[in-house]
Amino acid sequence: MTLAVEKTGQEQAGPSPSAAGEIRTARWGRRAPLLPALIFMIVVTQLPFLATLVISFMDWNAYYPDEIGFAGFANFGRVLTDVNMREAVWTTIMLTASVVILSLLLGLGIALLLDRKFRGRGAVRTMMIAPFLVVPVAAALLWKHALYNPEYGLFNGAITWVWGLFGADPPQPDWISSMPLPAVIVALVWQWTPFMMLILLAGLQGRPLDVIEAARIDGATTWQIFTNMTLPHLRQYIELGGLLGSIYVVQNFDHVFTITSGGLGTANLPYAVYQTFYNAHDYGRASAAAVVVVVATIIIATFALRTVSTLFKQETGR
Repeated sequence: MTLAVEKTGQEQAGPSPSAAGEIRTARWGRRAPLLPALIFMIVVTQLPFLATLVISFMDWNAYYPDEIGFAGFANFGRVLTDVNMREAVWTTIMLTASVVILSLLLGLGIALLLDRKFRGRGAVRTMMIAPFLVVPVAAALLWKHALYNPEYGLFNGAITWVWGLFGADPPQPDWISSMPLPAVIVALVWQWTPFMMLILLAGLQGRPLDVIEAARIDGATTWQIFTNMTLPHLRQYIELGGLLGSIYVVQNFDHVFTITSGGLGTANLPYAVYQTFYNAHDYGRASAAAVVVVVATIIIATFALRTVSTLFKQETGR
């Protein structure tokens, strides 16, 4: 009886010091190989952000090197009240919302087509993914020079050929000057549609086909199956694509800088940060604007992570 009580007391007290040391050693043995990567990520990402955060509270303009000092929240106030920054915020919202919504709609249509069986489906899928694999700067240069150029661009060349069939004098519009923001939006939609298509295609292939077949046997039309079964099933995949797309598009700089150089009302927040930092040399205000962009991105990423975790829980529960 006494021995049983002693054993029970030892179990409640936990493992012995030697056993606890072995457990700690085993844990560190598993974590040690990851430490160099963790340290590298901290040095590359967190330290620059910490430096940006510190600079955002300083009055630091390269044109006035003798007036560097602590500014408190003044830089953030200037960012939130500046007219140009407000226009950049509005442009960022318009650009992000347009690109994400159009990419989702086009991606859904393409995913529905690629979900069907036909000869060469694998090759078509590979070709549809190709625009997303192009380097953003290269994609922007392609649209600016090969497609939008008023003298030798493909769009004006096609207009000339079509109008030439009727013997008329073809117009030669300058696409970037006449509609600058739509020009950037179209180029971004072309690159981000394959990303949305991949996510939605994965959702389509996870549908319960037996239930859909039973609905067809019961007399449900294709439109009824799509609206009442397919769309509800794809809801979280659409949310995931929208959130992930928003995270990346809200930070887009390449297309704005390459196609329009931020002019004609296309300057978004990342480009405004670039202008403030490199043109105005106002490091404090540029850092404050960058912190605002990062905070907005973190908020969007939080919703994206929640959506991903919900999807994983549902897949595990099946």
